[in-house]
Amino acid sequence: MSERRLRTAIVGCGFIAGPYVQSLLTYPEIEVAGVASRRFARASSFAERFGCGAYSSLDNLLGDERVDLVVNLTPQHAHAEIITRCLQAGKHVYSEKPLALTFPEARRLVSLAERRGLRLACAPATFLGEAQQTVMRLVRDGALGTVRVAYAEMNWGRIEAWHPDPAPFFEVGPFFDLGPYPLTLLTGMFGPVRRAAAFGKTVYPERVCLDGSRLETSSPDHVTSILELESGTTARVTASFYAGPRSKQRGLELHGDSGSLYLASFLDYDAPVQVSAPGGSYAPTPLLGQPFRGVEWGRGVRDLARAILAARPHRAGARHACHVVEVMSAVRKSIATGRPVTMRSSFDAPAPMEWAASVRTA
Repeated sequence: MSERRLRTAIVGCGFIAGPYVQSLLTYPEIEVAGVASRRFARASSFAERFGCGAYSSLDNLLGDERVDLVVNLTPQHAHAEIITRCLQAGKHVYSEKPLALTFPEARRLVSLAERRGLRLACAPATFLGEAQQTVMRLVRDGALGTVRVAYAEMNWGRIEAWHPDPAPFFEVGPFFDLGPYPLTLLTGMFGPVRRAAAFGKTVYPERVCLDGSRLETSSPDHVTSILELESGTTARVTASFYAGPRSKQRGLELHGDSGSLYLASFLDYDAPVQVSAPGGSYAPTPLLGQPFRGVEWGRGVRDLARAILAARPHRAGARHACHVVEVMSAVRKSIATGRPVTMRSSFDAPAPMEWAASVRTA
């Protein structure tokens, strides 16, 4: 691999930017050039906190010829515009999820990146965690036999009770905000979704924010979908801004001909993984490698940087993220029409992490 470091800039200084930059500052492949925000004062304050530079505007950042890679941490509704501007400026891009809010927008971004010969990657990269890679390895090795049923639960609770700016999340709804976590992992294991049916409802319409203001929800705050994957696996995926994260309905269950598996969290890299024989009791399974505690938010950015420097494919691929947007759009359409929706997009399955490919599970 080249000894060159990828000069990286961040757009957006919101809630998640701190954890990202804390990770990026520790990677030898990455040099953090600076940050940009809609308000320069906010970018300056953030830059002072983390010891990096601040750009006066996005134009100023994109005009910096030394910047190789832009990490887009703006709100969901801004993703397509920001990614487009970065690609047009000749920058590689890693974006927070979702890639876009509509499937046509997502396809245009993928096409633009490919035409310009640039890398485009998208969160979530949590499927690269030690616990999640362990699950994927067990499935690849046939430890569960043919997996026919999956249950995935993303219950995030009343987001307005802890997030300082919840409005953008309610604008897109829980499935576009939370759905990418289980969808990326499930499709990474079992291939693209081919058909989706869903039900959504606003179960708690009037929210009270941390500052005491009231927020009327503009999209369903509780969504349940049934998905048929290319492998034949049937998955139920639920996303909620009402049921809390400590709900007993959480994480991932896989049920196969030879056994069942439970993953306690889609996010935490050290989440417990348990496996049982058919009809038996669950028992803990060792994870592949020493896990990172919690979530290493920058892991996907690091994988992208290493892939660029080594001239290999990156794992959090844009076509995969684009397919996830198609699935979420299909769920939204099914809720509106009351009918199943068929999907056609595809992607190459992400390669396992090097340590997950070479170390066998116990």
